[in-house]
Amino acid sequence: MRQLIDKLKANRVLSEDEFTELIEKASEEDREYLFSQSRELAGKYYGNGIYTRGLIEISNYCKNDCYYCGIRKSNEKASRYRLTEEEILSCCEVGYELGFRTFVMQGGEDGYYTDDRMAHIISRIRSAYPDCAITLSLGERSKESYQRFFDAGANRYLLRHETADEAHYKALHPQNLSAAHRKQCLFWLKEAGFQVGSGFMVGSPGQTARHLAKDLLFLKELGPQMVGIGPFIRHQDTPFAKYESGSMEQTLLMIGILRLMFPNILIPATTALGTIHPFGREKGVLAGANVVMPNLSPLDVRKKYMLYDNKISSGVEAAEGLADLEQRMEEIGYHLLVDRGDCKKE
Repeated sequence: MRQLIDKLKANRVLSEDEFTELIEKASEEDREYLFSQSRELAGKYYGNGIYTRGLIEISNYCKNDCYYCGIRKSNEKASRYRLTEEEILSCCEVGYELGFRTFVMQGGEDGYYTDDRMAHIISRIRSAYPDCAITLSLGERSKESYQRFFDAGANRYLLRHETADEAHYKALHPQNLSAAHRKQCLFWLKEAGFQVGSGFMVGSPGQTARHLAKDLLFLKELGPQMVGIGPFIRHQDTPFAKYESGSMEQTLLMIGILRLMFPNILIPATTALGTIHPFGREKGVLAGANVVMPNLSPLDVRKKYMLYDNKISSGVEAAEGLADLEQRMEEIGYHLLVDRGDCKKE
């Protein structure tokens, strides 16, 4: 396995068979070697600094019915909400005072946020905070929508492809959604001028090591500036309620591989990692991640954006817990940065 890790570091890509072998057969010793290499590469571009993003979960309404997601349209138990423009601006104001220089607006695919409404919100944030980056994570939109959001002042867009394999994608989503269209949206985002983020679940129902290898090869084709991955975590009110959740170990392995493939990109230590293990976030950083995304959403809605069971939204996961998060990063040799944190160029 060490030869494959060295080859990956040197060439930045392996074949599908080689990726599959590495994912299936990496030993604990192999993983530690991989993580030592991934930390070294992350340090080359980012030192021991960790970027912070202020996450604003603007709506848990969604028109889609993805089988794994707690805010899916068919979940009648979800307590729905959406933030007003003024509430979103208020979150940004609080975040700016706390030191955030990137705001991430994330939500379900909610038709309330028309192109006009979103463009107006983006423009207001851009005017109020010209030194900040604006990131959107609002799902699949039209090519024209993406261009309009970019022209209004948004800089980045996060759209996880979830799985690059069409058959596996159909096993996770209703028939009106397709992997091909999801991928097309990512290329539209690149054409519009966005810094693009994609990613996938680890351990989703039916997933194999070969599926993960295909995910890595698709990301190589895409050439993103950000990749967000996290373990699949089941939600009690979805069709996948009885499936086993993905593992932290497999997720960390994939973070390490991604850092070797893309030494200069932004990789978050996700909320899902922090949910499945008390030190999941730190372990993510030590595997090669370099971004954390504390929650800036209003306190009364944080527990309503429940994509999966037991999703954390307080403590170091909350914007108010920034000092505690800083301390925890310092304990593993890192520190938080007050910076918009763009992807470094190779």
